[in-house]
Amino acid sequence: MTDTTAPSTPVIDRHRMRLVMAGLMLGLFMSALDQTIISAALRTIADDLHGLSQQAWANTAYMITSVVTTALYGKLSDIYGRRPLYVTAVAFFVAGSVLCGLASSMVTLSVFRGVQGLGAGGLMSLAFAILADLLPPAERSRYQAWFGAVFGVAAVVGPVVGGFFAGLDSFAGAAGWRWAFFINVPVGIAAVLIVLSQVRVQSDRSSDKPDIAGVITLVLFLVPVLFAVEEGSKWGWGSAGTLGLFGVGAVGLVLFLMAQRRAGGAALLPTPMFRNPVFSLYNGVNTIVGAAVFGSLAVLPLYLQIVKGLSPTEAGLMLLPQTLGIIGGGRVCSAYVTRTGSFKGSMLLGIVLMMAGTFWFATFGAGTALWQAGTAAAVMGTGIGACWQVMLVAIQRGLEPQYMGAGIGSFAFFRSIGGTVGISAFFSLFFGTVGGRIADAYADAATDPDFKAALADPAVTSQPANQTLLAGRNGAVSLDDSSFLTHADARLAHPFLEGMAHAMQTVFLVSGALLAVGLVLALIPKDRRPEPGVGTAPSTPSAPPVPSTKKAVTHH
Repeated sequence: MTDTTAPSTPVIDRHRMRLVMAGLMLGLFMSALDQTIISAALRTIADDLHGLSQQAWANTAYMITSVVTTALYGKLSDIYGRRPLYVTAVAFFVAGSVLCGLASSMVTLSVFRGVQGLGAGGLMSLAFAILADLLPPAERSRYQAWFGAVFGVAAVVGPVVGGFFAGLDSFAGAAGWRWAFFINVPVGIAAVLIVLSQVRVQSDRSSDKPDIAGVITLVLFLVPVLFAVEEGSKWGWGSAGTLGLFGVGAVGLVLFLMAQRRAGGAALLPTPMFRNPVFSLYNGVNTIVGAAVFGSLAVLPLYLQIVKGLSPTEAGLMLLPQTLGIIGGGRVCSAYVTRTGSFKGSMLLGIVLMMAGTFWFATFGAGTALWQAGTAAAVMGTGIGACWQVMLVAIQRGLEPQYMGAGIGSFAFFRSIGGTVGISAFFSLFFGTVGGRIADAYADAATDPDFKAALADPAVTSQPANQTLLAGRNGAVSLDDSSFLTHADARLAHPFLEGMAHAMQTVFLVSGALLAVGLVLALIPKDRRPEPGVGTAPSTPSAPPVPSTKKAVTHH
């Protein structure tokens, strides 16, 4: 047997380690902040670029490329070194940020978000890999806790900062929302300079070849399926184009599975892991919950900003209870799992709380009080924190030790896959039903005295914003730019907003139903107790898992 694991970890003095941590945390903060800052600003961005109905692609393009590259960066850094790959990741992310800030349409913005995602996958995975190179295992958890703090701070600060930038008409000669992207440039440059100057060592490099076939076939699977989900409501679900794309995706999935089997230990997702039913089942739950959560939470800011009329900054502040719930729920439940070794109760509680929050969202209309939105968001966030952190523990306990690193990486991989599909599917569902719901709401308002009075007033109906609204009586309103609502008559706008809320209710109901499926699946496995040294709770509830970059032990 030849042990190809890293040699003894090099010793690094505390001062230099602090500098390294500063560089890695800047990169992580840039990546984590980007996801939260854009969610608050996306409605303003979409209105300015006249592409509200296309905004799902701004998220899915980012998630597709980050999902595919997360595992690939770890493998490539084993072969070519950490520093070159880290610089490459930051370069992709910063270049994508600049291009996003210069985007002139939602199509180009989506493409440039994909460029950002090419870097985001490396910023997360390589930070943990570099830390593992520099510190012995006994000292890593203390520093990893700071990584978790970065994600917590980004989750709190991002919506507020995104709302602030979106609320600015212009700053330094550019529209305010563009600075949500430009802000990444100085942060990225600082991260690269610190890492280049301070990171000088790495464990032995691997001779394995990267799983290029796995990457190509994964893209062949994901992109056609997501495009079909996004456009299926427009083309028709039974149309030749939609079915053809699903067919190409199915072929891509088969080829991806074949590529993973051939790649063996170098595969992105080693196939022997999936022979364990506990591992496979919990990753199924992980995917389903990811689709439900990411999909519904992508729609929630639209409710706050369009239906409730909040500014981007106000909408960002309304999401703070959700963030605090994630942090609080994660910390309490992670401590419970560490103390008792039991994870199933916490996971089930988390899914139930997410269902409660989602079904509560499904009751929201145009007149719902804002305190309900904040409280429901807190319930949802608490469920997310309670579930996702201990789900990683469950997945680890279903693995043999030699697959532990790849298994942890699979957690982030399948969660992101679910989130990517969920965002595309839920936005497609929303924009596919909203026209009919608005038409129904206007039909119901036909007998309302206030609506009839506004409709009979030529001074009201002659206004361009109100004419756009009234086109919705037949379901023909354009949703690529919702800014006309700012100037619309409140009496004519109310049915429009109710119709949008009803379409969002459908999305939340589907999300809740998906979570119910996940709950049933999560009930099946037994609550396995941890083996010594395996399955302890993560050091922090906020840090997302990343693929391990340790070398495998091979037999000759």
